[in-house]
Amino acid sequence: MTEQHATNELVITRVFDAPREVVYRAFTDPDQLAQWFGPVGFSVPRDTIDIDLRVGGHQRMTMVNDEDPAFTSPVNATFVEVIENELLVGTEEWAGPVGQNEPVQMTMRLEFHDDDGKTRLVIRQGPFTDDFLAMAREGWGSSFTKLDVLLSS
Repeated sequence: MTEQHATNELVITRVFDAPREVVYRAFTDPDQLAQWFGPVGFSVPRDTIDIDLRVGGHQRMTMVNDEDPAFTSPVNATFVEVIENELLVGTEEWAGPVGQNEPVQMTMRLEFHDDDGKTRLVIRQGPFTDDFLAMAREGWGSSFTKLDVLLSS
């Protein structure tokens, strides 16, 4: 058995056809977050979302598998930097892979850039192991299909 250390950072750049204030709000408004967050096949019940949007504040929610509601994935983040409509930086802690006793801590940086009336979002998250890096990239991509629907309404 080999031990795999988390060393990889996920970096995603994505342009959304909506002003940055609208995209920022989709990430910070609990009602909107419940409509799109999580990959296809997962939902985030509104009653699990609690956001205190300030430095030292938090974002807590639970992703729930649509086919097996007993399979959940809680998110517990603490904000270390908040600039309205521009930047969210935080640390996240999660249970980690099965068989791992220690919780995993990672950083998340969301940059919202104005791009001629659209929004260029840059996400930096990690560290991840190789296996979890691919899964996180796929999860964000899947979530963005739901976010696109919300932003177009």
